[in-house]
Amino acid sequence: MGEQQRIIVIGATSAIAEHCTRLWMSSPATVLLVGRDEARLERVADDLRVRSPASAITCVAIDFCDPVAIRTLVDDFAGGGAIDIALIAHGTLPDQQQCQQDLVACRDAMEINSLSPALFMEALAGHMGPANRGRLAVIGSVAGDRGRRSNYVYGASKSLLDRYAQGLQHRFAQSGCRICLVKPGPTATPMTARLTDEGLALARVEDVAQVIVKGIVKGKPVIYAPGKWALIMMVIRHLPRFIFNRLDI
Repeated sequence: MGEQQRIIVIGATSAIAEHCTRLWMSSPATVLLVGRDEARLERVADDLRVRSPASAITCVAIDFCDPVAIRTLVDDFAGGGAIDIALIAHGTLPDQQQCQQDLVACRDAMEINSLSPALFMEALAGHMGPANRGRLAVIGSVAGDRGRRSNYVYGASKSLLDRYAQGLQHRFAQSGCRICLVKPGPTATPMTARLTDEGLALARVEDVAQVIVKGIVKGKPVIYAPGKWALIMMVIRHLPRFIFNRLDI
């Protein structure tokens, strides 16, 4: 039997992250679950321990906006051996109208959705790139492909992750480390509950997780989940401005 994979999941209590972790742990693994709420982390860990008794699962709760805490966490985990998979999955879906009226809410949304994941990416890349191995994945969004009136605060924050991932991909183009930018479409999770209430059709989180895990294994630079969103967003990105500005999206 080979060595267990070493996996770190940031934002491990998110529905997408939890389902991805379940898939990875179909074989025993050494897993670090990172979040902001220790009690929620332990509930996720307990479920995973039942599903994968041979795995070693550890939970750590930290301040996601503290650069020193991020650096210390990543350095400590990397000190135990090379990282095979790192998934950065935390974020919030802010209320656009509130962000327009409340600059504190706007700042907080940008910080947790863009700055914090970027800091985790940089800290992880500092170990995974030189090790010449592993998959570093960050969850962005199709919302980052083009700014829209309905969610441009969220979209702009995810767009930053798009450019950051591109830069890391270029930096490690000759490395065995692969940087994967994940772009889920609207998915049925607790974060998007209000979208369900508005009658929007959302993808099943189990299906989205399958697409993400397969894409990460392949080291795909961009993973749309479900895949149909690659075509949908290509159309939206290329709509002429005079047409786009007439759309209520």
